[in-house]
Order: sequence, then structure tokens, then C-alpha cells
Amino acid sequence: MLQVKLIITGDDFGYCPRRNQGIVECFLAGAVSNVSLLVNGSAAADAAKLARRYNIPIGLHANLSEGSPVCEVLKTNSSLLNQDGFFHGKMGFRTALSKGLLNMSEVKQELKAQVELFQELTGHLPPHMDGHQHVHVLPERKEASVLTACRGHEKLLIQLLTAVLVLLPEVRHVFAEVLEEYGIKYTRVPIEPGLQNCDWIPPSLMDFYLGVEEDSFNTVDVFTKHGIRWPDIYIGLSTMGRNMSVSSVRSAIDSAVLQLSAGAPRSSAAIELMVHPGYPSVPPVGGCGEGPDDFSQSWERLHELQTLIKPELQSHYKSRNIQLCSFKDL
Repeated sequence: MLQVKLIITGDDFGYCPRRNQGIVECFLAGAVSNVSLLVNGSAAADAAKLARRYNIPIGLHANLSEGSPVCEVLKTNSSLLNQDGFFHGKMGFRTALSKGLLNMSEVKQELKAQVELFQELTGHLPPHMDGHQHVHVLPERKEASVLTACRGHEKLLIQLLTAVLVLLPEVRHVFAEVLEEYGIKYTRVPIEPGLQNCDWIPPSLMDFYLGVEEDSFNTVDVFTKHGIRWPDIYIGLSTMGRNMSVSSVRSAIDSAVLQLSAGAPRSSAAIELMVHPGYPSVPPVGGCGEGPDDFSQSWERLHELQTLIKPELQSHYKSRNIQLCSFKDL
């Protein structure tokens, strides 16, 4: 029988004390097997202490979109910041990127600063590193207006400009370079099987998810080139928040196992399930410098916690010969 390893990663560890509490409770209940730390989170130091106390496997949730940078020289006059002095936000980061407004050397500087702060807080380098709000798979897109502005000029000029744009670095390339530089072997590639068939996801959210998936497909070669690895299958977009239930998690895992079993013969395979359990944040406590956002204050965090700890899920893992583990166990 195929030995399936399941990494259940609690994201946003360090976001606030109530998120930390919920994630630790899930870990102790055997409902989470791995956590991903926001080093710029308001409760990051406490989260690192809790990970040491309870021997919780911990990696880095690199953050370029919410709150404040950890690199001192980037806290002012940085392309990564909006007019209020904070990161641009989930969609704002993507907009600034599409307009070519972000300095990739500053992206790399901040990512390295976060790796080093992680090491300072935990005493070791992260075994895995992914991107908060999936920024780690983003390309550097340029607006079509840049090329449109060249209409009427010589064809050679347009070709030259196009070549220059193609050669500009992308977020995913910078991310991969940082992982390789620090010897961090694992990341997350959010390509979820069957995502397009999840008709319970609102169209606006589905559009965002499918964009993340497209970026992820285009990132595979980049990460492979740098020797970075990731679990065989990712789950987490279709089961997030209110969409999480015992049946939705079981169905997603069973579909993943079926897909793995139908592929080339192998003795073992790995799945990552991304989750966000916790107790809802209570303002003004929490966040990454700006206070907690709506996502963290939502009842959906507690809903995930209560669903993940249900004994029916633990029984399901055992019945399917699924072993919960962390990235360092791969």
C-alpha cells in the first residue's frame, strides 16, 4: 500500500496570541503537524517560544504584502511600502508588481532579513519557506501600455525593449535564489487538483485562486532549476475557512490519494494541507504592524480549529494509512 505522508501546516503562526493559542491546541490534539511563522507578526517571538516548548516543527511564512518589513533600511523610502509606510497589501502588492514599481533587490533584501530573523528567533534555519498570500510564485509583470507606447517607433526598438523586460527578475526567481542561498530545501506550490470544479467558491475568489494556480504552474521550472522541492500534492484553497468541513477535507485527501495511486508506482508520497486555525483576533491586538485584518478576526478561524480537531478526521487518516508529519520528515 502507498505510504502517504500528510503535512498539515498551520499558517500565520505569530500573527497574534489568539492565533498562536489555537494553532498550539491543534498541534497538541494531533490536528496540525507543522507551522509556518510570520516573523513580522506581533506575536512572533512568543510563537517561536511555543514551538520550542512543544517541539512543533516550524518553517517561515515569508511576508511581503502585510504589515511592516523587518529589514531596518527598508522601513522608509522603499518600493515595498505604500504611502502609509506599510506593505502594499495582497492585491496592492500584485498591482505594484504589474506596474513594475517594485525593486527586486529590495524584495531579496527583505526575504533574507526574514530568514535571518527566523534563525534568531528559533535558533535554526527554516526547513521550509513559503509566501504569505502566495506572493512567492508571482512573476514580474509589465503593463502592456509600456510596449503600446512604442507604437510608431522602429521595430528594433520594440524588440530591444521587449528583451529588456523579459530579462528583469521575477519575485519567484528572487525567492528561489534566497532558498538556494540558505540551503532551504522545501517550499509550497499551490496547485490544487480539481480546483476549477469547486462550485462553492465565489467567482471573485475563484478568479484569484486560478491566478495563483497559473502563477504556480509557471513557477515549477524555476524552483526545479534551483533544486527546491515541495510535496506531491497541495490542498487548502477549496477547504479554507467556512468551506472547511470533515467531509470536504476527507474528500480532498481521498482525491489526492487516488491521484497519487494512479500515477507511476512509488512507495511513498506527500500531501500538504494548508490551514488557518485559531481564535479570532481581537483588535487592536495582533497583525503585522497595522493591527489584525478581517480575515484574522473572522469566526472562520475558530471554525477551522473546531473542524480539524474532530476525531472523525484523525480516524480517517489512520484508515487511509496516512502518516502526519512535517517538512523535515520528508
